[in-house]
Amino acid sequence: MEIVTNQRFRKTVKYLRALIIMGLIAFSIMVLFLIGIITYAKILGPPLLTVPQSTLIYADDGTIIGESHSGQKRYWVNLDEISPYLVDAAIAIEDRNFYEHHGFDYKRIGGAVLADIKAMAKVQGASTISQQYARNLYLEHDKTWKRKLNEAFYTIRLELNYSKEEILEGYLNTIYYGYGAYGVQAASQFYFGKDASGLTLAEASMLAGIPKGPSIYSPLASMEKARQRQQIILTAMEKNGTASKEDAAQAEKEELTIIGKHPHNMLVTAPYFQDAVRQALKYDLQLDERTIELGGLKVYTTLDLRQQEMAEKTMASLIDKESDIQVGLIAMDPKTGHVKAMIGGRDYEESPFNRAIQAVRQPGSTMKPLLYYAALEQGFTPSTEMRSEETTFFFDDHRTQYTPHNFNNKYANDDITMAQALAVSDNVYAVKTHLFLGEDTLVKTAKRFGIQSKMEQVPSLALGTSGVKVIEMANAYSLLANGGKKVHPIMIKRVENHKGEVIYESENKPEAVLRPDLAFVMTHMMTGMFDKKLNGYATVTGSTIAGEMTRTYAGKSGSTNSDSWMIGYSPRLVSAVWTGYDNGRTIELISDKTYAKNIWVQFMEKALAGTSAKSFKAPKGTIGVYVNPENGKLATDDCPVKRFTYFAKGTEPTEYCTDHLTDEDGSNAKTKKKNGDKQQNPWYKKILPWT
Repeated sequence: MEIVTNQRFRKTVKYLRALIIMGLIAFSIMVLFLIGIITYAKILGPPLLTVPQSTLIYADDGTIIGESHSGQKRYWVNLDEISPYLVDAAIAIEDRNFYEHHGFDYKRIGGAVLADIKAMAKVQGASTISQQYARNLYLEHDKTWKRKLNEAFYTIRLELNYSKEEILEGYLNTIYYGYGAYGVQAASQFYFGKDASGLTLAEASMLAGIPKGPSIYSPLASMEKARQRQQIILTAMEKNGTASKEDAAQAEKEELTIIGKHPHNMLVTAPYFQDAVRQALKYDLQLDERTIELGGLKVYTTLDLRQQEMAEKTMASLIDKESDIQVGLIAMDPKTGHVKAMIGGRDYEESPFNRAIQAVRQPGSTMKPLLYYAALEQGFTPSTEMRSEETTFFFDDHRTQYTPHNFNNKYANDDITMAQALAVSDNVYAVKTHLFLGEDTLVKTAKRFGIQSKMEQVPSLALGTSGVKVIEMANAYSLLANGGKKVHPIMIKRVENHKGEVIYESENKPEAVLRPDLAFVMTHMMTGMFDKKLNGYATVTGSTIAGEMTRTYAGKSGSTNSDSWMIGYSPRLVSAVWTGYDNGRTIELISDKTYAKNIWVQFMEKALAGTSAKSFKAPKGTIGVYVNPENGKLATDDCPVKRFTYFAKGTEPTEYCTDHLTDEDGSNAKTKKKNGDKQQNPWYKKILPWT
C-alpha cells in the first residue's frame, strides 16, 4: 500500500514538474513574443497620424470662403483649443484610467469578459482611448480577430511613440459624432454653432455621449436618450473628481440650443477665385491633389470680400441678363500684388472657365501705355509731336504694306502731342512710335512689365493685336501705379498644414524695374483720358465716365472687333476689365461696347468708397509745368487752354506757345500756319519721312 502511494506521489510530482516546466517555457515564449512585438513596433517607428481633413480657404479678414472634403467634415484643433470639460468628459466615460495604463486596461478587460459571460452576450466594451484611436486611424470597424490583433499592434506602436496628450488630441480629432462630423471641432460647430474651446459643461457632457452611437444618442436623433447618456457621463465625471455634484446638477438642468447645421455647407463666395487658389496650390506650391483637398490645410488668401461683392454686384447690375457677353475682372493692390477681387465669368455653374486668368484676348489700345513708357526711355516726352493722318507703311521693298486706322477714320491731319495721342487713342501716332523704337522694343518692354504671353514683332503690336491675359495687364499697370517696382499677382498669403505649421508664406521683395520718374510721367499722361482739356480732333476716350469719378485715376481703354477693355488705377487699387464673347464674334451693339468702362468706373468708385481720395505723388526727378495741350509748348496767358503736365526733369519744354499771340492784322501764329506758313521740320522727320 505504501509502495503504491509513493508511486502515485512520484507521478504527481513528475506531472507537476512537467506542467511547471511547460508553463515556464510557455511564459518564456510569451515574454519573448511580447519583447519581439515591442521591438518590432519600435523598429517600425511612429505610425503616421494623418487622416483626411477638410482644407479651409480664408479671405484676407479671416472669414472662411471655401472648404474641400470628401463628405467628412474634419477640422484639427490642438488639445489646448478644446474645452477642458470635453476632455474630462471623454476620459470619464471612455477610459478613466487613460493616464495610468499603457494602451490596455487589463482590469477593465477582465471585468468586461465576466460581464459578457454572465449575460451570455456582448454587453460591455473594454477598448481604451488608445485602442479606439488606433481603430479610427488605420482600421475598419469589422469584428474579426484579425482586426483586433491589428488594433492591438497599432495601439502598442501609438503608446511607444506618442505621448498621452498627443494620443488624446488625435482621438478627439478623429472620433465620429454623426452627420458627417469627425472630431470635436466639426461636432461642436455642427451641434452648438461654436468652436470646441467654448463648450460648457452641459454641452461637453452631451457631446461626449454621442460617439457610443450617433444614430441613437445624438440630440437630433433622440433628445431623451441624449439626456440619459449625458446623466451617465456627468455621474462618471463626479466619480473622477472632474466635476462637482453642484456643477453636474446644474449642467443636467441646462437648456441647450441645438443648431444641427454645418457652418460652411454651401460656399459660393468667389468661385473663380477659389479655383485659381487651388491651381496655385497645385502648380506654384507643387502640392498634390489629395493634400489640397483632404490635407487639412488652412489657406489664407488675399481676397477682399467687400471688393469682391462690389465687383459681382456691379457686373450683375450693368449687363443685360439676355446678353451672352462674358466678363473678366481682376483687382489688385499695386504695392503688394495682392489680388483683391476676381470675376472669371458671369456664371460659374454655367462655365467654370476663368476668363480673368485663362483667356488670351487682344488688349487693343491698352497696350499703348507700355509702348509710350518705352518711348519716354528713348527721349520722347508728353509734348513730342507727330502728324496724325491716314498713313500707309511699306515694308520689304514695298512688297507688303500696312495702314492703321483711327476710330471712325478720324484724323487730326496735323501734328499732335504724345499726351493727346494717348488721351484720344490715336493709332497712327502709336504705330509711328512703335516703328521708330524698333518692333522688338515693345516685345522686350512687355516682358519687363511682367507679361508672359507671346508678343509678335509686327507693326500692329502697338495696337494690341497679340493676345494677353487680363491678370497680366492688371499686373503690368501695377508697375506704373507703384512707381516702377516689380510685383506679381499674389492670391495666397500663407498656407498652414494640419498641425498649424506654416509651409508657405508669400514674400514681397520690391525690385525697381522702371524709372520712377518716367513711371510717374506715364501715369500722369494716363489721367488725360478723363481730361477734356486734351480734346482735339476727337474727344478723350474716358469722357463718358469722367463725370462718375470722385477721385483721380489713371487709365486706358482699348477695343478690337471682338474685345472691349478698360484698365486703370488709383494709388491704392488697380483693376482690369475685359468684356467680349467666348466665341470671338464681333461686338456690334453700342451698349456691349460700353460695359468694360462702366463696370470699371463703378467698381473702382464702390471699392474705394470711404477711403481718402489719395492722389499720385510726383517723385524726385520730375517737374510740372503748364503747357498748351495742342502743341505741348509752355502755355502763356494768351492760351485759352492750359494743362499742368509732368516731365522728367531736363526734358520739359522751353519754348513758349505763340499760337495765340495776335498780330496787327488780327491774325495769329496758328492761323498763319494753317494758311501755309511752314515750320521747320522737327528732328524725327529725317528718320520717319512718313510723319
